[in-house]
Amino acid sequence: MIGQARDPVCAMPVATQIARSLDHEGERFFFCSELCKNAFAWNPGAYVRRAHAADGSEEPARIIAYFSMEVAADPRMPTYSGGLGVLASDTLKSFADLRIPAIAVTLAHRNGHFAQSLDGEGRQLEHPEGWAPESCLRPLPARVEVLIEGRSVQVRGWRYDVVGLGGWVIPLVLLDTDIAENAEPDRHLTDWLYGGDDRYRLAQEVVLGVGGVRMLRALGHTEIEKLHLNEGHASLAALELLRGTQQPQVWDFHDVLRRCVFTTHTPVAAGHDQFGYDLVRSVAGDLVPGDVLRMLGGEDRLNMTRLALNLSGHVNGVARRHREVSQDMFPGYDIGSVTNGVHSVTWTADAFQQLFDRYVPAWREDPTMLRQAASIPVAELLEAHGTAKRRLLDTLRDRTGRTLDPGALTVGFARRATQYKRADLVFSDLGRLRALGRAGKLQLVFAGKAHPRDGAGKDIIQRIVRAGRELGADVPVVYIENYDLELAKAIVSGVDLWLNTPRRPLEASGTSGMKAAHNGVPSLSVLDGWWIEGHVEGVTGWSIGSASHTLGGVTDDAADAEDLYAKLALVLQLFHGDPERWGAIMRMAIALNASFFNTHRMVHQYASSAYCK
Repeated sequence: MIGQARDPVCAMPVATQIARSLDHEGERFFFCSELCKNAFAWNPGAYVRRAHAADGSEEPARIIAYFSMEVAADPRMPTYSGGLGVLASDTLKSFADLRIPAIAVTLAHRNGHFAQSLDGEGRQLEHPEGWAPESCLRPLPARVEVLIEGRSVQVRGWRYDVVGLGGWVIPLVLLDTDIAENAEPDRHLTDWLYGGDDRYRLAQEVVLGVGGVRMLRALGHTEIEKLHLNEGHASLAALELLRGTQQPQVWDFHDVLRRCVFTTHTPVAAGHDQFGYDLVRSVAGDLVPGDVLRMLGGEDRLNMTRLALNLSGHVNGVARRHREVSQDMFPGYDIGSVTNGVHSVTWTADAFQQLFDRYVPAWREDPTMLRQAASIPVAELLEAHGTAKRRLLDTLRDRTGRTLDPGALTVGFARRATQYKRADLVFSDLGRLRALGRAGKLQLVFAGKAHPRDGAGKDIIQRIVRAGRELGADVPVVYIENYDLELAKAIVSGVDLWLNTPRRPLEASGTSGMKAAHNGVPSLSVLDGWWIEGHVEGVTGWSIGSASHTLGGVTDDAADAEDLYAKLALVLQLFHGDPERWGAIMRMAIALNASFFNTHRMVHQYASSAYCK
């Protein structure tokens, strides 16, 4: 008879005769996988009590603390601005699905980033996006304090549960300073995501990093085994760990390096927060002695990315090309790469979920199985896409009053409006674009916010709106205001082609095209970020320009526009003239791209390369 045991890490039943095993303090433990075995070997004390619990109800110690300035955990909570927050949320969902012991920390941005509206000329207007934490969060019992400008600021926490497919829960702690005991300015420190000036931003980073570590300790997580810094905004968390190691004239840098993991997300210099040391002293006080802080963060200014680099034993970019770019930006550091992904179930439209359930039954638990989508009948694939497309067009009609043609090639472009993303590249030659539209039905769907202080990004939105008016019925153009999670899912699943036109090498990774691929939508994209890895010409989509770049070089907009128009003409002909081949390309976008570019694969890579070391 085969003996049964329960895995002490994930609590799943395992057959002892065939299970992996490990001896600890005279007792043998059994595991369902190498992942769980490695987690136990790394920190057995976190799991022994659970293994001895008769009903398996005891919660294991949380061994990964994931810090991010923004997390798009719930459509009701506008605590995100774009890709960084969505990636954070997708990561936590895969943690939960894969039963990775973790806890996450962010801020409870009570006014969100902002709600966007456009006036008749396409000018962006910003409005508070207020929400009430008590409407969807549970208050936590603990409070901590941080010093900001010499004042004691109280910080409380709210809890949101990210629940996985099997019921495993990842707690998300949202920090909040809107407490009656705080001075009036301090009550609003966590109100706005990326709002205010440098002083406000630095104060927020103190709350997130220093307050976040203290909150976890107050909640009973006295030993943070791994601290994952999702971008440099959270770097002060590593500094708070370092403070905890201090003995007279001694700092245990090696302990902090062992525990910290840092993911850098941007190859754009302006995306790396820097603060003058006078401001740092004024706002944050002496977190560590000034000479130590300058040694770690830079001699002239506190560079939050450099601080994270110097305190993290594992550092990675978010695509292979981004690793190269980051290595050039920060020479001397050992920077690896873990290419981003998206949470497959979250970003797959209902019609495609039902299709995958029929043909790839295990895809929800193991998205790598989506490679089997290569055998899905084209007719059923096109039918599922037709359902998703009708849903998008209904959404556009309801939001804008515009009725688009379900038979036209519908091209989607939805992301933050900023110069390097070149959302207006497709309008470089309106005469050429008009001729394409007359040759084969074509329509364009845009969405995305510009940062309130990004005048150039706002100008791009206006240019798109003006171009749409000039093109008229020849090439219908719709710009949908107030881009959010629900609209994002409708667009990535309902368009026929995903367009991405960043200046090389400024696209760190990009994830919108990955979401589109989960719904059989191929990409027409500049060869940068993830698309260098996911692109197979004419199989998963099409390229724009070459993959070559130099950090000091200038992208040739005219050459990229010329290639864009040439490829768009080819795509139009294929879409309208050969639906069978078009369906085959949709299948390969799923089988080759969705099966790999997902956060389950990404989290497995983090576990093997960073968390279990």
